[in-house]
Amino acid sequence: MGVFVTSSAGATVGTYDPVEFEGLRFHTAVERFRSGADTPRDYLERCLSRIAELESTVRAWVVIEESGAREQADASTRRYRRGEPLSLIDGMPIGIKDVLETKDMPTEYGCAAYAGNFPKRDNAAVWALRQAGAVLVGKTVTTELAGPEPGPTTNPFNPKHTPGGSSSGSSAAVGASMVPAAISTQSGGSLMRPASFCGNWGLKPSRGAINRGERQTASTTAHGVVAACPEDMWQVAIEIARRVGGDPGWPALRGPSTPPPARKPLTLAVMETEGWDRLDDRSREAFDRVTRQIEARDVTVLRRGDEPLVERFERALVGATELTSLILAREHLWAFRDLVEAHPDRISARSKRFFIEAGERLGAAGYERALQDREVVQAAFAGLGGVVDAVVAPTSTGSAPQWLGDVAGEPPARWPTGDPVFNTPSSLLGAPAVNVPLMAVGGLPFGLQVMGQPGTDARVAAIARWLGEAIAPVVV
Repeated sequence: MGVFVTSSAGATVGTYDPVEFEGLRFHTAVERFRSGADTPRDYLERCLSRIAELESTVRAWVVIEESGAREQADASTRRYRRGEPLSLIDGMPIGIKDVLETKDMPTEYGCAAYAGNFPKRDNAAVWALRQAGAVLVGKTVTTELAGPEPGPTTNPFNPKHTPGGSSSGSSAAVGASMVPAAISTQSGGSLMRPASFCGNWGLKPSRGAINRGERQTASTTAHGVVAACPEDMWQVAIEIARRVGGDPGWPALRGPSTPPPARKPLTLAVMETEGWDRLDDRSREAFDRVTRQIEARDVTVLRRGDEPLVERFERALVGATELTSLILAREHLWAFRDLVEAHPDRISARSKRFFIEAGERLGAAGYERALQDREVVQAAFAGLGGVVDAVVAPTSTGSAPQWLGDVAGEPPARWPTGDPVFNTPSSLLGAPAVNVPLMAVGGLPFGLQVMGQPGTDARVAAIARWLGEAIAPVVV
């Protein structure tokens, strides 16, 4: 079912070191903009220069709208000179995943069937970013239809390895220091896994917390943010939510108008999932070294043998990845089936198999059962709410693997951009999750995930920030 080579196997070695790597920050530039020591236009030009230097290798972008970005940056520069910035992200260069509509750039969903698609309207989050003064640099690569079929993007720390998917371009652009932040989406593991593989801070918010605009199809989908630091990550998310709210019927992202300060938790639980046995020895060692440091800071860390409610949750999680995939396939079925009927030769066999065929096999009755099964998992997780402040887990089953392609004569591989087993719980639960870039395995990033109860996004971000500040990065 496809050929993978993991980084920890020693096939290639990247250059990522979480101790040394800082990435491109924006919040630290704002005071320089106010004083006149720097300008949004100059900041943008440095980003464009970095893109020109690396894009031929990283291939993070579908469209780079240089002239429009320069106009936006010039307008931002004038606002700072008048002392009238629109927000704390006014002038921030940002990438938009190419599944969100933009009025000045095509939206092609990484799919040949949408080649040339140009609806000339803004997604709600895109509109909010413009209102906040952000500088939209371009559209970042997504896997086909935000599904399992890979795009052309490479890992920014080693081009022989995947950047993850489906938010491949967004995470790679941030990891390559092309922009300080980018918009991503997640239905299964599309934000968190690329964030882990590319060394990003990443926020996958609670279900409905950021208005998805026209992208309301799947109940597991969320819009989120990847960034090089927790401050920029939170600021982008809250600026969007303050302007367009949450999805219809859902409260907007809750929390302060500026990044929440670090918050030390009292009790955390380790979430193993079915992925625990898929961790290679070096990745497990890295995660164990992090959890030992957490315990050394007088934080109680519960494991499944320590607390019955943790064990109940773990048992409920068995099959969570397949359950999430089936719900997503059924909810996407109508739109994608119509697309295949109209363009049968412009959709990959992988997308047809794991979206259309899986959704049809599930059927209406199977979908109802899947929703009931989801409620069981949600109830088990809710039971943890009075016991732990959050759960922690690896964000991926290791650092980014190499994808060498499908095997001739065999069905297409299910997860060519990496196994989402540690990511699907937050999607299934509608829970907030943050990737903390604390580890490196085989010279590539490997993230720590913090997940909390729905609606506790600010607390999860604060705990993640504490971990980023209090725990020494681990390199194995």
